Amino acid sequence: MLTSLNPLSKLVVCCIWLVAAVLVFDPRFQLAGILAPALALIVLHRTSPLVLLVLMVPFALFGFGFLTTSLLFRQESDFAMRMAGESVLASPEFSAGVTLFLRALACGMISLFFALTTDPELFVRALMRHAGLPPRIGYSLFAAMQLVPDLAGEAQQMRLARAMKSGRRPRRIPGPFELMSLVIPLLAFAIRRAGRTAIAMEARGLGTAGPRTIMNAPSFHGRDGVFVVVALGVLGGCGVAVVGGF
Repeated sequence: MLTSLNPLSKLVVCCIWLVAAVLVFDPRFQLAGILAPALALIVLHRTSPLVLLVLMVPFALFGFGFLTTSLLFRQESDFAMRMAGESVLASPEFSAGVTLFLRALACGMISLFFALTTDPELFVRALMRHAGLPPRIGYSLFAAMQLVPDLAGEAQQMRLARAMKSGRRPRRIPGPFELMSLVIPLLAFAIRRAGRTAIAMEARGLGTAGPRTIMNAPSFHGRDGVFVVVALGVLGGCGVAVVGGF
């Protein structure tokens, strides 16, 4: 259901939610920014909660850095001297740190909502058709999307060839010296691929300005309007609840 929406509709909604998460300094609002996208992914997109937890680990570590910095390294905070004298949970430094921690999680969850429900190729096509992205840049992004998996496949082929030559089985995880030995061949492969891509783009007239037909670009439908209204309504409801002290 979420993947059928226009990527630009989701982009606008996610940007508004991110701006709100940055501007509203309230832990209850940050919790709403975490739970609302998470519930949408679990219920509507059938995303496993375990997958979400794993993907949120980097954002949690980033937010934990905010929490420890707020507690221990604020210039005006005498937290280290008052640790034995009063509860840590009651200190204003802890409250600010928790809010920053939740803000990092909220921004991460909103970003995951967009990334997990959006096809990169359709997103680029939508930008070219509706947002004026130059086709030269758009097709360069297409080439980069195809280059990344090809680089991984080329690296695996090189490792297998070297293993066959030496008569040993390749390691499951390459060591640092093996990785360094793959840098130059992969760089040469990428340069050759980039040259061929540039020639192909010139042959297709991407270097000239003018109208161009963009095939398979997503259009806007009624469900996009419903999604935007519902998402902004939830955001407004959360803001009213925070202001009202509920």
